[in-house]
Amino acid sequence: MSPKNHKVRVGISIGDFNGIGPEIIMKSLIDKTITDFFTPVIFGSGKLFTYQKNLFKLNLNFNYITEASQAQSGKLNMVNLVKENSNVELGKPTEESTKMAIDSLEAATEALMKGEIDVLVTAPINKDEMMKMGFKHAGHTGYFEEKFNKKGLMFLVSEDLKVAVSTHHIPISQVAENISKEKIKKQIRALNQTLIEDFAIRRPKIAVLGLNPHSGDGGVIGNEEIEIISPAIKELSDSGILTFGPFPADSYFQPAKYKNYDAVLAMYHDQGLAPFKTLAYEEGVNYTAALPFIRTSPDHGVAYDIAGKNIADEQSFMEAIFTAIKIYNHRNDYKDLMSNRLQPRRMPSDNGIDEDLPIESEI
Repeated sequence: MSPKNHKVRVGISIGDFNGIGPEIIMKSLIDKTITDFFTPVIFGSGKLFTYQKNLFKLNLNFNYITEASQAQSGKLNMVNLVKENSNVELGKPTEESTKMAIDSLEAATEALMKGEIDVLVTAPINKDEMMKMGFKHAGHTGYFEEKFNKKGLMFLVSEDLKVAVSTHHIPISQVAENISKEKIKKQIRALNQTLIEDFAIRRPKIAVLGLNPHSGDGGVIGNEEIEIISPAIKELSDSGILTFGPFPADSYFQPAKYKNYDAVLAMYHDQGLAPFKTLAYEEGVNYTAALPFIRTSPDHGVAYDIAGKNIADEQSFMEAIFTAIKIYNHRNDYKDLMSNRLQPRRMPSDNGIDEDLPIESEI
């Protein structure tokens, strides 16, 4: 565990450099005092970033290193993966920009798993182009699940709204067959744990959306709520997890309703992400929950249409950085709390048989 005064090492993968990735990364780091709060470690190309910082007239200086373990506190560190010039064609994906996106992600992930960085923030990628080059996953979530050998949970978070999704990047026609009572129970348990451990919410209240319009209208529109979702909610509630629903998705995302809960589990991608991105677009963060390592990203894509125009908004990327740091600190605080929690001690009883009694920990 890192000491309390540890400055968090934030790894950054650059995404597709012909999109807005380098622009929002550099704009997020332009403040000279930013390195007082964390140590940035970018996995990219010095010549590429020099070209783009000149294009956007940004005053930054990078500390070029060959591996993340060489990162220095107080500096903008750049793991220089490519020493040659890059052929920049802003506004469209190329084989070169796609390859560097893959190389940056893989190098950053390796550094994360080796403990050379503490958290990872990923800039937007072009999933289609990456898959054409042999990348096996339709997004970051599946990639990290394979790397960390554990099932993750796509979790979109902002200060007021937190949305997890039961199914990720699959066709709508396959959603119903990809939900089950046991899967939903497992996901809500993971969501409950991440709210406690990563967001410091002591007793989370979790809402669950129905799959069908009007949550099935008592079986008139569909039976998934009756046969799958409601039984999962009841079993979890009976076990002590504060779980509520299923709520109709069309009326849930009103502030008067969603603010009564700490998070909501949607059944499929657009059911949860469309309202989230509408309500929290500028501050929204994509967090891959339930994994042993911390990864966040902005909640937008590569934005080829504005690449190179110097108008990309870095707020979501900055929120992704600071959310990752907050989660890192919350996890360490939680570990401290758990390691110092009340422990039983053995005390003799009147009949001579030892009994377990709680003793106070020193916190």
